[in-house]
Amino acid sequence: MSTSTLAEQAIQNTSNALDSTQRAASQAVDSMGRVLDQGVERMREASHQMSDTAKRASEGTANYIRHDPVKSVLIAAATGAALMALVSLLTRPHNRP
Repeated sequence: MSTSTLAEQAIQNTSNALDSTQRAASQAVDSMGRVLDQGVERMREASHQMSDTAKRASEGTANYIRHDPVKSVLIAAATGAALMALVSLLTRPHNRP
């Protein structure tokens, strides 16, 4: 075999390898794109479900307040007092001898 034939064969082999690598990379990118699209769609669905749940909870809370306003105010006051006590415990200095 002559040197030019070996060089042409090496060039052809390199070209084939590059084509194969390009196809594999393209397939990988396409696959990743599909996975990302599915992930975005799932997040969109989860966001919609969370929004619906929050809306139902808000409506339920509003109905509870409408039907029993005094009890609602007492619950809110007790919750606020408990939160303030917790914050006070967490923020006070811890000086131990």
